[in-house]
Amino acid sequence: MGKPASAPQDTPHYHGHRQRLRERLLQAGPDALQDYELLEALLFAAIPRRDVKPLAKALLAEFKTLWTLVNAPPERLLQFGLSESAASTLLVAGAIALRAQKKAIIGGALLNNWQRIVDYCRMAMAHETVEQFRLLFLDRKNRLIGEEVQQRGTLDHTPVYPREVVRRALEIGAGAIVLVHNHPSGDPAPSRDDIAMTQAIVAACAPLGIAVHDHLIIGHAETASFKALGLL
Repeated sequence: MGKPASAPQDTPHYHGHRQRLRERLLQAGPDALQDYELLEALLFAAIPRRDVKPLAKALLAEFKTLWTLVNAPPERLLQFGLSESAASTLLVAGAIALRAQKKAIIGGALLNNWQRIVDYCRMAMAHETVEQFRLLFLDRKNRLIGEEVQQRGTLDHTPVYPREVVRRALEIGAGAIVLVHNHPSGDPAPSRDDIAMTQAIVAACAPLGIAVHDHLIIGHAETASFKALGLL
């Protein structure tokens, strides 16, 4: 007698689920998918042989939002149990989104792009666990020509040197700047040190004709503006 025929291999249930999810994404667009479903679709390529729905839900339960997740420190993603491939996929997604937002605001007039600039700063900084000080550079027509991280500090302090701010503005050829830093505590209220530092930068910039248009402090849910508060 010949050998009995082998039982057919069962197709994993999630294969059909992946195809259906892709079809919904392509036909109805991203807005038709819930956050965990978008995350599933992102993880498909990095984790090809596993049902990633439970993982996607667990990641959102841990990190709370998609943006916090794709900006999490790599070591934290690895500690959660993700492979280097999966962790890299998430970090690349966050970097692409932030870079695209930056490209969209560079070259635009400050007045017409102010909310987009604030949104970009929130995207870049609200999730940070240490203080970060950024400079936004504008030309004489108040068009944004560049931005960069000037200093990184600790949980509640960033060393900022007015001479370095002026030097960098001159190197860029900026006629005006906007100061931005975050408060990892979540409260965007300016401290005495924040106010003193801003006044020192304004004083250093004034003799060279460099205007300081605003100083934004990024909290977890809100953003404080020195200009709006009457501090500048």
